[in-house]
Formats: sequence, C-alpha cells, structure tokens
Amino acid sequence: MRRLLLINPGSTSTKIASYEDEREAAAASIEHAAAELAPFPRIADQAPLRLAAIRSFLAGNGLALAGLAAVVARGGLLRPISGGTYRVGEAMLADLAAARWGEHASNLGAILAHGLAAEAGCPACIVDPVVVDELADIARFSGMPDIPRRSIFHALNQKSVAREVAARLGRPYGDCRFIVAHLGGGISVGAHAGGRVIDVNNALDGDGPFSPERSGGVPAGQLIDLCFSGKHTQAAMRRRVTGQGGLVAYRGTNRFTEVAAAARAGDAEAALLCDAMAYQVAQEIAKHGATLEGRVDRIILTGGMANDQDLTGRISRRVSFLAPVEVVPGEREMLSLARGFLAVADGREPLLEYGS
Repeated sequence: MRRLLLINPGSTSTKIASYEDEREAAAASIEHAAAELAPFPRIADQAPLRLAAIRSFLAGNGLALAGLAAVVARGGLLRPISGGTYRVGEAMLADLAAARWGEHASNLGAILAHGLAAEAGCPACIVDPVVVDELADIARFSGMPDIPRRSIFHALNQKSVAREVAARLGRPYGDCRFIVAHLGGGISVGAHAGGRVIDVNNALDGDGPFSPERSGGVPAGQLIDLCFSGKHTQAAMRRRVTGQGGLVAYRGTNRFTEVAAAARAGDAEAALLCDAMAYQVAQEIAKHGATLEGRVDRIILTGGMANDQDLTGRISRRVSFLAPVEVVPGEREMLSLARGFLAVADGREPLLEYGS
C-alpha cells in the first residue's frame, strides 16, 4: 500500500486528498474567499496561504508527511508537452513561478507539491496537465498561418477514463481508438489513437461546443464586428468567451443542474438550451469519426455533466451509430492523479522529465 498526498488548486479553492493506492482515505475542498486572495498580486504569491490550508488538512486528519510515497499535483500552464507523469524539477518550477506560459491557479500545484515532498523525502509529480499537446500535424492548421490550433483540454480526466475503458476491453490504451468528451465547466472532445490525443478542441479559448461557462466556436465575422464595435474592451471580450459565455450568457448561471432542472420542470427555453448543448457536443464527436477514419472502438462521455442521464441520452442518440457509448461520469481528478503516479511506481509508464 502506497500513501499519496494529492493537490488540486483551483481559482478559489484548494482540493486535497490522501489516497492509499487507489482508495481515498481523506479528502477536502478548502474554499478561499476573494478577500483572502486579494492581497496577492500574482498567483504564485498565494503559495504560503495554500500551504497553510494543506497543513491544516493534514493535522485535522491525523496525517503525517513522513511515509508518503509521493506528492502528486494537478499540472499547470507549461510549455506544450506529451501526456504522462512528470517529475517536478527546477525547470518546471522556474516556468511556473514566472508564469512563463500563462498564469493560472493550477500553476501552484507543482510548487506546493515540491515543497511538501522535499519535507517528506519523497518525489513530487504532476500528471497530464491541460497543456498536453499530441496533435497530429494536420490538426494544427486553422486557415490562418499566424493562428495555429492549440491543444488545451481536460487531459487528466480524458486520459484516465480512456485507460480505464481500454482495461475493461482487455486491450492496451495505445491499441484503442476512442472519442472522449469531457463535459464540465468547459467541454473538450478528443480523438485518441495510438495512445495519443491526435485532435481536440481548445476548450479554453473558444473552440468546440458551448459549455456552462464558455462560448465555444462562434461565427468569426460577427465576433470580429463585436470586438471592434467600441462597446467592449479586449478583457471584456475574453470574459465573454471564457467565464461569461455559454449557459452564463443565456441563463445567468454556470450550474448546468439548475438549467436541467428547469427544463424538466417544463421551462421550454431551458429545454431548448440543453438540447442545443447536446447537439453541439454530438456534432463535435461526429467530426472525430472522420478524424479516426470511421474506426472507433468507443465513445466515452465523462466529466461532471455526464452525471445527467438526460444529457448523455441526448448525445448518445445522435452518435451511437459511430460506436458504442460508455458513460464514466465525474471529474475524477484525484483518482486520475493517483493512477498516474501508480502507473510509474508499478513500472507500467516512465517518469518523464520536463525541459525548459
């Protein structure tokens, strides 16, 4: 039995868990009020606050750092890298501390893990960060040479559920051809082949289906007109794409459960909105039928919204002609982090090094 400490920093929370192999022993999500975070000009400056929250969790659950096999964290915005489990080293820490590739709360994961692991005398790792980039060369073309398509998506959960379904099929992940749709605050749909995600929508910057918080792909000409209308700043337009798009724009909430409940209660507008989201997700899935040349072993629906059977049913009805559909609901971030390290510890996957 290997004891793991798992860390997943979000913009206003720090999720922490203690695992014994794949079994959760203790977990908490500690909320950070805006007033708490306001004094810190940069996200990296929040490290002492977050570290104190983790130490409080450990003390409250009678957990010691001694005896840990590893501290494993959600990866942040790094240079584009292949999927896998990476050792936290100086090059990674330098990029994250300087926010060289962008600033996001997840950048704190490796920083916090490194400090705690050094104290515990064990490795610090990250697993499948959002910047995993395994796109096929053909998938990078956008139609404008100065705007190549980028890979930013829910790599941690997509890779984890793909490996899980492959194991249920009795086949190596690398031998399977899957389309995986992560349905959360953002929606990403990836084509998996040869153990790599060879095409996926950029789930951060406004690509693919609309989601609870993101606009998804919108008509380019009308978007350009809106940007230059004089009504909105650049920052405001970015918020309309990421954070204030999708359900937030249409219904004023990022809680899909609220919209789905209204639809079931007879709200026709809410029902149409749920149908439209399912429609766009199904279209994105169907597109990857062409990516995988019609050879698809499974379509996998995952993420928090995959708990809604009406939504997954709507999607499945439109795409089941391509391949059988499996629903693996939930974000599953902590379990995915644990499995990433255990694959390395068991010798099934290599421990990778991050270069500057």
